[in-house]
Amino acid sequence: MSNVLPEQGLSFDDVLLLPDYSAILPDEVSTRTRLTKALELNIPIVSAAMDTVTESDTAIS
Repeated sequence: MSNVLPEQGLSFDDVLLLPDYSAILPDEVSTRTRLTKALELNIPIVSAAMDTVTESDTAIS
């Protein structure tokens, strides 16, 4: 196991995204992400892995 620690960690309050011009069009971008070998998400939003937050029926859907 590695004992490497990140040099910098950022939280939600440490980052500010400002709108600006981009030559990349929205339809040229993919937000797909692979959660497991058999499960790919189109939009990478996943709730907390806690049974009090997301029950299995919700997670599967």
